[in-house]
Amino acid sequence: MNRSELVAALAERAEVTRKDADAVLAAFAEVVGEVVAKGDEKVTIPGFLTFERTHRAARTARNPQTGDPIQIPAGYSAKVSAGSKLKEAAKGA
Repeated sequence: MNRSELVAALAERAEVTRKDADAVLAAFAEVVGEVVAKGDEKVTIPGFLTFERTHRAARTARNPQTGDPIQIPAGYSAKVSAGSKLKEAAKGA
């Protein structure tokens, strides 16, 4: 399912226009992005998803072409965890 299909499904389910559904989806993505970028809290939709920022430590890796070790600096990444209801839906229950 791509974005336009998701917007159409949301609009039909919530009985709103596609424009309104798209605006809500865009606002949701923007808010989640802002909260994750700050990193001081996580966004949780109980039973569905949790979004949070995680810290990755600096590490040594190898250049696959030359085999030389290279340093990869510490950084941040986004972590998305499935909730219990989403996991059950994925199992087909």
